[in-house]
Amino acid sequence: MAKLSASQLSNPAPRPPLNLLQNPTTWLSAFWKFSRPHTIVGTSLSVVGLFAIAWAGRYSPWTNPGTLLIWRAVTALLLTWLACLAGNVFIVGLNQVEDVEIDRINKPHLPIASGEFSRPQAIRLVVLCGVAAMVLAVLSHSLYLMATIWVSLAIGSAYSVPPIRLKRFPFWASVCILTVRGAIVNLGIYLHAASQIGLKPTVPARVWALTLFILVFSFAIAIFKDIPDIEGDRRYNITTLTLQLGQVQVFNLARWVLTACYGGMMVAAPFLPGVHQPLLLGTHAIALAGFWYRSRQVELSPSKHEDAENEVTVRKSVSYANFYQFIWLLFFAEYIIFSAACLMTGFV
Repeated sequence: MAKLSASQLSNPAPRPPLNLLQNPTTWLSAFWKFSRPHTIVGTSLSVVGLFAIAWAGRYSPWTNPGTLLIWRAVTALLLTWLACLAGNVFIVGLNQVEDVEIDRINKPHLPIASGEFSRPQAIRLVVLCGVAAMVLAVLSHSLYLMATIWVSLAIGSAYSVPPIRLKRFPFWASVCILTVRGAIVNLGIYLHAASQIGLKPTVPARVWALTLFILVFSFAIAIFKDIPDIEGDRRYNITTLTLQLGQVQVFNLARWVLTACYGGMMVAAPFLPGVHQPLLLGTHAIALAGFWYRSRQVELSPSKHEDAENEVTVRKSVSYANFYQFIWLLFFAEYIIFSAACLMTGFV
């Protein structure tokens, strides 16, 4: 029997990629990972929440606008949701296509890095989702939705694809993320929703407040997400704030960014028309307290890197992974809290 060489043992032959027809359940599970579930949930809640905020600006909780208007709003919501989901998969999928080698170090569970999807297979999925997003936006006959989708796809492409590849630069990487998540999605989807239910295409103060909150929150997420990825980013020359400042410094910076975010909303809440002000103030105070309690439980393990002074490593433990997921839960909760505060306007 022939013996395997050391190189063959250390580099086993890659497994064949999954086939949808042969392994539908396994393929769909891999596609769910490919779509980055936390971004899918965030996109879904933002679309539903912004439609709810627009609806609250048009109808009071005691008003029955009629079956036809309700059906029209639900249809518009469904079409918008599908277009945004397709756009979301395009953006996160394109990033994985361009980051295969980095993901094999930082995120080996992702489908391309693990071999569940081949790169050509992933490219086809990305193209299909991009085309679907643009077609669905056109079918909506809404310039607001078309602009939102097309600009988001363009920025997502500039973020990941060479030669531009803005993710190499910490400032521009953060600008891309917070521009799409913070400004384009909130303003564009709200204006689209308002136009679908008969409101004037103007942005009220409460939507500006939500947009500013999500804008700052998205910046915090953008820097939080790079903290445990220092090894792959350093090896492939992806410059991040974590590499420039150190992990503990960036962690503390992100904590104070989120503190300013929640503090700003608490200060603004009593002056915002069209929201249940006590609910908005109280829920944000609770969320801020919960955030600080959880952030103090993150395990930080100091150790100097040979090529960087004052380098401190965040231990890749369940503690940090859970904390990062908690940050996303706070992001999800904001759309639920804010839309509920708008819908409950008038309740004591």
